[in-house]
Amino acid sequence: MSDAKRITWGKPRQPSDADRDALRDDLLAQARTVRSDGWADYRTQWPAGQVAVVAYVLGDAEVLADLEETEGTVLSRYAADLFGFVGGRKDNESGLVKTQAWFDAVRKALDH
Repeated sequence: MSDAKRITWGKPRQPSDADRDALRDDLLAQARTVRSDGWADYRTQWPAGQVAVVAYVLGDAEVLADLEETEGTVLSRYAADLFGFVGGRKDNESGLVKTQAWFDAVRKALDH
């Protein structure tokens, strides 16, 4: 029998509404920048995951295809950022309804 102690990671972090608002604001700023200036400077500066999420918000299927990303891959990864590990997993299991609704709200804010 091992004497090793079990690792305790603690309670998983649950993002707050303020955290989601900050994510939305950052995403809106990036999407507006790309809309205004184009992708040229940002495709190489931002991590691929960030490029994918901005492309998703902008509806840029060409960039998503270049990154080998789909709506499903973007949404399933971002669900955990929005709702934490457990909440993101639950949203994945239920078809990403909450994550899709969040992105719909971001797109509406982008157009205003």
